[in-house]
Amino acid sequence: MPVEEFVAGWISGALGLVLGHPFDTVKVRLQTQTTYQGIVDCMVKIYRHESLLGFFKGMSFPIASIALVNSVLFGVYSNSLLALTATAHRERRAQPPSYTHVFIAGCTGGFLQAYFLAPFDLIKVRLQNQTEPRAQLGGSSPQYRGPMHCAASIFQKEGPRGLFRGAWALTLRDTPTVGIYFVTYEVLCRQCTPERQNPSSATVLVAGGFAGITSWVAATPLDVIKSRMQMDGLKRRAYQGMLDCMVSSVQQEGLGVFFRGVTINSARAFPVNAVTFLSYEYLLRWWG
Repeated sequence: MPVEEFVAGWISGALGLVLGHPFDTVKVRLQTQTTYQGIVDCMVKIYRHESLLGFFKGMSFPIASIALVNSVLFGVYSNSLLALTATAHRERRAQPPSYTHVFIAGCTGGFLQAYFLAPFDLIKVRLQNQTEPRAQLGGSSPQYRGPMHCAASIFQKEGPRGLFRGAWALTLRDTPTVGIYFVTYEVLCRQCTPERQNPSSATVLVAGGFAGITSWVAATPLDVIKSRMQMDGLKRRAYQGMLDCMVSSVQQEGLGVFFRGVTINSARAFPVNAVTFLSYEYLLRWWG
Protein backbone atom coordinates (compact mmCIF):
# COMPACT_ATOMS: atom_id res chain seq x y z
CA MET A 1 0.00 0.00 0.00
CA PRO A 2 1.61 3.31 -1.06
CA VAL A 3 2.43 5.63 1.83
CA GLU A 4 3.07 8.76 -0.24
CA GLU A 5 -0.66 9.56 -0.27
CA PHE A 6 -0.76 9.51 3.53
CA VAL A 7 2.25 11.85 3.88
CA ALA A 8 1.02 14.20 1.14
CA GLY A 9 -2.40 14.26 2.80
CA TRP A 10 -0.85 15.24 6.10
CA ILE A 11 1.21 18.15 4.68
CA SER A 12 -1.53 19.48 2.41
CA GLY A 13 -4.11 19.19 5.18
CA ALA A 14 -1.94 21.17 7.60
CA LEU A 15 -1.49 23.97 5.05
CA GLY A 16 -5.24 24.13 4.43
CA LEU A 17 -6.02 24.09 8.15
CA VAL A 18 -3.81 27.07 8.97
CA LEU A 19 -5.32 29.06 6.09
CA GLY A 20 -8.94 28.27 6.94
CA HIS A 21 -9.08 28.12 10.74
CA PRO A 22 -10.12 31.77 11.34
CA PHE A 23 -13.08 31.28 8.97
CA ASP A 24 -13.90 28.01 10.71
CA THR A 25 -14.02 29.73 14.10
CA VAL A 26 -16.53 32.27 12.79
CA LYS A 27 -18.59 29.47 11.23
CA VAL A 28 -18.72 27.46 14.47
CA ARG A 29 -19.77 30.53 16.48
CA LEU A 30 -22.57 31.35 14.03
CA GLN A 31 -23.86 27.78 14.10
CA THR A 32 -23.88 27.32 17.88
CA GLN A 33 -24.53 30.80 19.31
CA THR A 34 -27.36 33.25 18.73
CA THR A 35 -25.56 36.39 19.95
CA TYR A 36 -24.27 37.41 16.53
CA GLN A 37 -26.14 39.33 13.82
CA GLY A 38 -24.07 37.92 10.99
CA ILE A 39 -20.54 37.22 9.75
CA VAL A 40 -19.23 40.78 10.08
CA ASP A 41 -20.76 41.24 13.55
CA CYS A 42 -19.23 37.95 14.66
CA MET A 43 -15.78 38.86 13.35
CA VAL A 44 -15.88 42.32 14.93
CA LYS A 45 -16.93 40.95 18.33
CA ILE A 46 -14.29 38.22 18.30
CA TYR A 47 -11.57 40.74 17.48
CA ARG A 48 -12.86 43.34 19.97
CA HIS A 49 -13.24 40.99 22.93
CA GLU A 50 -10.62 38.31 22.23
CA SER A 51 -8.07 40.00 19.96
CA LEU A 52 -6.69 38.41 16.80
CA LEU A 53 -5.85 35.28 18.78
CA GLY A 54 -9.57 34.61 19.18
CA PHE A 55 -9.78 33.53 15.53
CA PHE A 56 -7.19 30.81 16.14
CA LYS A 57 -8.74 29.20 19.21
CA GLY A 58 -8.63 25.44 19.09
CA MET A 59 -6.11 25.30 16.23
CA SER A 60 -3.19 23.65 18.01
CA PHE A 61 -4.94 20.32 18.50
CA PRO A 62 -6.12 19.98 14.87
CA ILE A 63 -2.59 20.85 13.69
CA ALA A 64 -1.21 18.05 15.87
CA SER A 65 -3.90 15.60 14.75
CA ILE A 66 -4.06 16.52 11.05
CA ALA A 67 -1.24 14.05 10.40
CA LEU A 68 -3.68 11.31 11.29
CA VAL A 69 -6.98 12.67 10.04
CA ASN A 70 -6.08 14.08 6.62
CA SER A 71 -3.64 11.32 5.83
CA VAL A 72 -6.44 8.84 6.55
CA LEU A 73 -8.75 10.70 4.15
CA PHE A 74 -6.36 10.98 1.20
CA GLY A 75 -4.60 7.71 1.88
CA VAL A 76 -7.80 5.68 2.14
CA TYR A 77 -9.27 7.44 -0.89
CA SER A 78 -6.23 6.74 -3.08
CA ASN A 79 -5.83 3.15 -1.97
CA SER A 80 -9.58 2.45 -2.22
CA LEU A 81 -9.48 3.75 -5.77
CA LEU A 82 -6.59 1.41 -6.52
CA ALA A 83 -8.51 -1.52 -5.05
CA LEU A 84 -11.67 -0.69 -7.02
CA THR A 85 -9.73 -0.56 -10.27
CA ALA A 86 -7.34 -3.43 -9.49
CA THR A 87 -8.66 -5.66 -12.28
CA ALA A 88 -7.72 -3.00 -14.83
CA HIS A 89 -4.71 -1.53 -13.09
CA ARG A 90 -2.57 -1.21 -16.21
CA GLU A 91 -5.35 0.38 -18.24
CA ARG A 92 -6.05 2.80 -15.38
CA ARG A 93 -2.95 4.81 -16.22
CA ALA A 94 -4.29 5.44 -19.72
CA GLN A 95 -7.95 5.62 -18.79
CA PRO A 96 -9.07 7.38 -15.60
CA PRO A 97 -11.33 5.57 -13.10
CA SER A 98 -15.07 5.96 -13.43
CA TYR A 99 -16.87 8.62 -11.42
CA THR A 100 -18.71 5.84 -9.60
CA HIS A 101 -15.41 4.45 -8.36
CA VAL A 102 -14.26 7.94 -7.39
CA PHE A 103 -17.46 8.51 -5.42
CA ILE A 104 -17.26 5.15 -3.61
CA ALA A 105 -13.59 5.68 -2.76
CA GLY A 106 -14.39 9.19 -1.49
CA CYS A 107 -17.26 7.92 0.66
CA THR A 108 -14.96 5.26 2.12
CA GLY A 109 -12.36 7.88 2.97
CA GLY A 110 -15.00 10.18 4.46
CA PHE A 111 -16.46 7.41 6.62
CA LEU A 112 -13.11 6.36 8.10
CA GLN A 113 -11.97 9.96 8.47
CA ALA A 114 -15.04 10.75 10.58
CA TYR A 115 -14.16 7.95 13.02
CA PHE A 116 -10.68 9.38 13.64
CA LEU A 117 -11.79 13.02 13.44
CA ALA A 118 -14.65 12.94 15.97
CA PRO A 119 -12.71 13.53 19.25
CA PHE A 120 -10.37 16.11 17.69
CA ASP A 121 -13.26 18.00 16.10
CA LEU A 122 -15.21 17.99 19.38
CA ILE A 123 -12.29 19.54 21.26
CA LYS A 124 -11.76 22.11 18.50
CA VAL A 125 -15.42 23.17 18.60
CA ARG A 126 -15.44 23.43 22.41
CA LEU A 127 -12.32 25.60 22.38
CA GLN A 128 -13.62 27.77 19.52
CA ASN A 129 -16.78 28.49 21.49
CA GLN A 130 -14.92 29.91 24.47
CA THR A 131 -15.64 33.61 24.25
CA GLU A 132 -13.46 34.61 27.21
CA PRO A 133 -10.23 36.41 26.32
CA ARG A 134 -6.99 34.96 27.56
CA ALA A 135 -6.18 35.72 31.21
CA GLN A 136 -3.11 37.75 30.28
CA LEU A 137 -5.37 40.09 28.30
CA GLY A 138 -7.27 40.95 31.45
CA GLY A 139 -10.25 38.64 31.02
CA SER A 140 -11.64 35.90 33.23
CA SER A 141 -10.11 32.45 32.92
CA PRO A 142 -11.78 30.30 30.27
CA GLN A 143 -13.31 26.92 31.12
CA TYR A 144 -10.62 25.02 29.24
CA ARG A 145 -6.94 25.93 29.55
CA GLY A 146 -6.01 24.11 26.35
CA PRO A 147 -6.76 21.04 24.23
CA MET A 148 -5.40 18.48 26.68
CA HIS A 149 -7.28 20.05 29.60
CA CYS A 150 -10.41 20.15 27.44
CA ALA A 151 -10.07 16.44 26.58
CA ALA A 152 -9.45 15.50 30.21
CA SER A 153 -12.43 17.57 31.41
CA ILE A 154 -14.78 16.02 28.85
CA PHE A 155 -13.58 12.53 29.75
CA GLN A 156 -14.02 13.19 33.48
CA LYS A 157 -17.45 14.86 33.28
CA GLU A 158 -19.03 13.08 30.31
CA GLY A 159 -17.16 9.79 30.16
CA PRO A 160 -15.42 8.21 27.15
CA ARG A 161 -18.58 8.53 25.05
CA GLY A 162 -18.48 12.28 25.63
CA LEU A 163 -15.44 12.52 23.37
CA PHE A 164 -17.56 11.15 20.51
CA ARG A 165 -20.53 13.46 21.00
CA GLY A 166 -21.88 14.41 17.57
CA ALA A 167 -19.96 11.56 15.90
CA TRP A 168 -23.04 10.17 14.10
CA ALA A 169 -23.83 13.57 12.61
CA LEU A 170 -20.18 13.91 11.63
CA THR A 171 -20.22 10.50 9.94
CA LEU A 172 -23.45 11.26 8.07
CA ARG A 173 -21.97 14.59 7.03
CA ASP A 174 -18.63 13.31 5.76
CA THR A 175 -19.50 9.98 4.13
CA PRO A 176 -21.49 11.28 1.12
CA THR A 177 -20.02 14.78 0.95
CA VAL A 178 -16.42 13.59 0.67
CA GLY A 179 -17.58 11.45 -2.25
CA ILE A 180 -19.12 14.57 -3.81
CA TYR A 181 -15.87 16.42 -3.04
CA PHE A 182 -13.62 14.08 -5.02
CA VAL A 183 -16.11 13.61 -7.89
CA THR A 184 -16.43 17.39 -8.34
CA TYR A 185 -12.66 17.73 -8.37
CA GLU A 186 -12.22 14.94 -10.93
CA VAL A 187 -14.99 16.24 -13.20
CA LEU A 188 -13.54 19.77 -13.32
CA CYS A 189 -9.97 18.56 -13.80
CA ARG A 190 -10.92 16.24 -16.67
CA GLN A 191 -13.06 18.87 -18.39
CA CYS A 192 -10.25 21.44 -18.31
CA THR A 193 -7.27 19.18 -19.07
CA PRO A 194 -6.26 17.67 -22.43
CA GLU A 195 -6.32 13.87 -22.48
CA ARG A 196 -3.23 12.07 -21.08
CA GLN A 197 -1.87 15.25 -19.50
CA ASN A 198 -1.60 16.35 -15.88
CA PRO A 199 -3.88 19.24 -14.89
CA SER A 200 -2.20 22.64 -14.70
CA SER A 201 -1.73 24.50 -11.42
CA ALA A 202 -4.57 26.87 -12.31
CA THR A 203 -6.89 23.93 -13.05
CA VAL A 204 -6.01 22.22 -9.76
CA LEU A 205 -6.62 25.44 -7.82
CA VAL A 206 -9.99 26.11 -9.44
CA ALA A 207 -11.15 22.48 -9.31
CA GLY A 208 -10.05 22.11 -5.68
CA GLY A 209 -11.74 25.36 -4.70
CA PHE A 210 -15.07 24.52 -6.34
CA ALA A 211 -14.91 20.95 -4.98
CA GLY A 212 -14.62 22.47 -1.51
CA ILE A 213 -17.56 24.82 -2.04
CA THR A 214 -19.80 22.08 -3.48
CA SER A 215 -19.10 19.62 -0.69
CA TRP A 216 -19.51 22.20 2.07
CA VAL A 217 -22.82 23.48 0.73
CA ALA A 218 -24.04 19.88 0.84
CA ALA A 219 -22.49 19.33 4.27
CA THR A 220 -23.70 22.48 6.04
CA PRO A 221 -27.10 21.19 7.32
CA LEU A 222 -25.50 18.25 9.12
CA ASP A 223 -22.52 20.42 10.08
CA VAL A 224 -24.91 22.66 12.04
CA ILE A 225 -26.41 19.67 13.84
CA LYS A 226 -22.97 18.20 14.48
CA SER A 227 -21.71 21.42 16.07
CA ARG A 228 -24.80 21.75 18.26
CA MET A 229 -24.57 18.15 19.40
CA GLN A 230 -20.92 18.71 20.30
CA MET A 231 -21.78 21.72 22.46
CA ASP A 232 -24.69 19.92 24.14
CA GLY A 233 -24.10 18.79 27.69
CA LEU A 234 -21.83 21.61 28.86
CA LYS A 235 -24.40 22.73 31.44
CA ARG A 236 -27.42 20.54 30.79
CA ARG A 237 -28.56 18.19 28.07
CA ALA A 238 -30.67 20.15 25.59
CA TYR A 239 -31.12 17.34 23.02
CA GLN A 240 -32.09 13.70 23.39
CA GLY A 241 -30.32 12.79 20.17
CA MET A 242 -29.57 13.90 16.63
CA LEU A 243 -33.20 13.80 15.45
CA ASP A 244 -34.35 15.76 18.50
CA CYS A 245 -31.62 18.33 17.78
CA MET A 246 -32.92 18.72 14.21
CA VAL A 247 -36.56 19.06 15.27
CA SER A 248 -35.80 21.46 18.13
CA SER A 249 -33.58 23.64 15.95
CA VAL A 250 -36.27 23.94 13.24
CA GLN A 251 -39.01 24.66 15.79
CA GLN A 252 -36.99 27.43 17.41
CA GLU A 253 -35.25 28.98 14.41
CA GLY A 254 -36.98 27.74 11.24
CA LEU A 255 -35.57 25.80 8.29
CA GLY A 256 -32.96 28.48 7.69
CA VAL A 257 -31.04 27.15 10.67
CA PHE A 258 -29.71 24.30 8.51
CA PHE A 259 -27.84 26.80 6.34
CA ARG A 260 -26.38 28.87 9.14
CA GLY A 261 -22.72 29.45 8.33
CA VAL A 262 -23.04 28.39 4.67
CA THR A 263 -21.67 31.73 3.40
CA ILE A 264 -18.56 31.67 5.58
CA ASN A 265 -18.19 27.94 4.84
CA SER A 266 -18.12 28.67 1.11
CA ALA A 267 -15.73 31.60 1.51
CA ARG A 268 -13.40 29.39 3.53
CA ALA A 269 -13.78 26.31 1.32
CA PHE A 270 -12.41 27.77 -1.92
CA PRO A 271 -8.92 28.93 -0.81
CA VAL A 272 -8.46 26.11 1.72
CA ASN A 273 -9.25 23.29 -0.71
CA ALA A 274 -7.49 24.97 -3.61
CA VAL A 275 -4.27 25.03 -1.57
CA THR A 276 -4.89 21.54 -0.20
CA PHE A 277 -5.30 19.93 -3.62
CA LEU A 278 -2.45 21.89 -5.22
CA SER A 279 0.03 20.90 -2.52
CA TYR A 280 -1.25 17.30 -2.51
CA GLU A 281 -0.95 16.89 -6.28
CA TYR A 282 2.49 18.45 -6.50
CA LEU A 283 3.85 16.44 -3.57
CA LEU A 284 2.74 13.22 -5.28
CA ARG A 285 4.28 14.31 -8.58
CA TRP A 286 7.51 15.26 -6.82
CA TRP A 287 7.74 11.86 -5.15
CA GLY A 288 6.62 10.10 -8.30
